[in-house]
Amino acid sequence: MRRALDLLYTASGAFAALCLAGIAALMLAQAVGREFGLLIRGSDDIASWLCAASAFFALGHTFRHGELVRVGLFIDRLQGGARRAAEVWALLVSLAVVGYMAYAVVKFVYESWKFNEVAQGL
Repeated sequence: MRRALDLLYTASGAFAALCLAGIAALMLAQAVGREFGLLIRGSDDIASWLCAASAFFALGHTFRHGELVRVGLFIDRLQGGARRAAEVWALLVSLAVVGYMAYAVVKFVYESWKFNEVAQGL
């Protein structure tokens, strides 16, 4: 099972890298196209989806390698009770940030529904 999961994490990390390369290619195509009067329709929506995909698919790979947000640079230097306190503090801060983000997203979706606001893109 570990081998299959590691393969999945590696593949998702590679896909995240491809999404980033896609964003770069799309932005370059837009810049070149602008010089020739060409418009790439929906490019901002496509770049948004690629950005979200690159962030999402990179999570498993970075978490597996212990590199998430580089908290380890600080925590790895601590030992014993200080290390445990720092880890608990980091988890509590993360919980607060994720909780606030969840609240903000739910509020935003409710307000969009209330005002019948829909996306203009793809």
